[in-house]
Amino acid sequence: MTSSSIHAFIDRLASVETGPKCNNFFSHAVPGNAQRRRNLEIYLQEMLDRSPQVLLVGEAPGFRGMRITGVPFTNRTIFEGPANEFGLFGPGKGYVLPAEAAGVASEPTATVMWEVLAELEFLPLLWSACPWHTHVPGRPMSNRTPTSAEAALGTPFWQALTELFPIESVVAVGNVAHRSLQRSGLDAPKIRHPAHGGRSGFKRGLQELLVRSS
Repeated sequence: MTSSSIHAFIDRLASVETGPKCNNFFSHAVPGNAQRRRNLEIYLQEMLDRSPQVLLVGEAPGFRGMRITGVPFTNRTIFEGPANEFGLFGPGKGYVLPAEAAGVASEPTATVMWEVLAELEFLPLLWSACPWHTHVPGRPMSNRTPTSAEAALGTPFWQALTELFPIESVVAVGNVAHRSLQRSGLDAPKIRHPAHGGRSGFKRGLQELLVRSS
């Protein structure tokens, strides 16, 4: 995979017409989205250097997380803080927080995700079944479970990542992702989503997967 293939991937992502209840925060139509496209490009480039073999597929971006940053399972705090245990993010890499991040509380699921990955010393590539922000109609600062059609719209993108990276296995994080992967014909293992008190179940599921694959 090259920088040009990352760029082409993000360009395709930005070009999808998602409808009024689903915000494509990468869209070229909004000038401020350029920062999010750039953030995602830096993340994918950083991950390319680390050759992840597992793709974890979550549900959809939250309005306090990827919707703001453009990077899966990240939030304002992760972008503002030092580089994490894997040397990802942190200052000097080119990541920029868009202006609308000011005053938005950090998405807690993102923090839990990276804490658990650090504890297990395991770095997968992270993505979402629906990589755009699904919200309640008329309430852009809310989260809504993506429909099967919205998740299907996202299927070509996680599939593309399995070809762009040396991915050997895809793991569903939560039921929405699992159903989406199954509908695409992939019989992927499922682990608990870390949101809503799911931290210990998520960690246990990942540990079991790692033991089985070792």
